Amino acid sequence: MDTDDLSLETYEAVLITAERFHHDLTLQFGILAGQCRTDDEYLDLADVKIQSWMRFKDKKELIEHLFFDDPPGKQAFQQALTDISGKILQVRKIPAEKRKFEIW
Repeated sequence: MDTDDLSLETYEAVLITAERFHHDLTLQFGILAGQCRTDDEYLDLADVKIQSWMRFKDKKELIEHLFFDDPPGKQAFQQALTDISGKILQVRKIPAEKRKFEIW
């Protein structure tokens, strides 16, 4: 799937929130869409990715790997992940059939 295939709720929760924090984080989440067939699969994979980043021991090394220009601080990165994770929880409360999808 492409990021355009995500529900508007998922797109806002993950990609827009990531973009507001740092464009390079948006790229990381955008790549995940290609590995998914459904909105819920994307949310699952995004959540797994967030949890793995939160557990990563050397945050400085992780940040250097993920961000190309103007890397954020560790606390700001951690807060952005927490924010996105919380928004994912909110989207999961909406049944998939009630989420809005753009029709091209």
